[in-house]
Amino acid sequence: MIQVKDISKKYGTAEVLNVDALEIPTGESFGLVGNNGAGKTTLFNIMLDLVRPTTGSITTNNIQVNESEEWKTFTGSFIDESFLIGYLTAEEYFDFIGDLRGMNKADVTSFLAQFEEFFNGEILGKKKYLRDLSKGNQKKAGIVAAMMGNPKVVILDEPFANLDPTTQIRLKKLVKELTNEKDVTVLISSHDLSHVTEVCERIVVLDKGNVVKDIQTSPATLKELEAYFAV
Repeated sequence: MIQVKDISKKYGTAEVLNVDALEIPTGESFGLVGNNGAGKTTLFNIMLDLVRPTTGSITTNNIQVNESEEWKTFTGSFIDESFLIGYLTAEEYFDFIGDLRGMNKADVTSFLAQFEEFFNGEILGKKKYLRDLSKGNQKKAGIVAAMMGNPKVVILDEPFANLDPTTQIRLKKLVKELTNEKDVTVLISSHDLSHVTEVCERIVVLDKGNVVKDIQTSPATLKELEAYFAV
């Protein structure tokens, strides 16, 4: 379980995040939506101890993320291309991440084989540095790397952006498999309301850093969200 308690973040006098309490149960597919500047990426960065909160704490499986690094052993994430190592090829990058996750080369090869359809022949065997791949293919590599080592928590910021429609459909299938078959807690932020309502069983709306809606996804959720953002 992930617990957010009294989290705020200020830059000078400007407050960009203020979340009193939020609990994300183990195995939940959790969606975070909001306009630009709503605080979505800031919240994820605090969860990953990339940004320190002004007040409050976040715990994952009873581990406070800014006081211990133990949570890193069961957490995978991809926020943006800064998570990649641009001067490595995809194979070198996956081997590097695999080594961090205690996987040998055979483990990595076996793991990557299940993503052949997702990669669509555009990632492996191209002898290209990650920095030379398209934005969409960089995202594919980062998303798959986040799933290495059997994580219990996966955090993805705007995973559907820059992906073609076919890959978006394949990604939704992967997310559903993580939560339904492997009991992984998956957190997704997205501007795409249709995608997030399709894959997430719960959606939280942030507005100027505050939680304004916390919805259990139903057939009516997409229309509710569209009505909210249309105002």
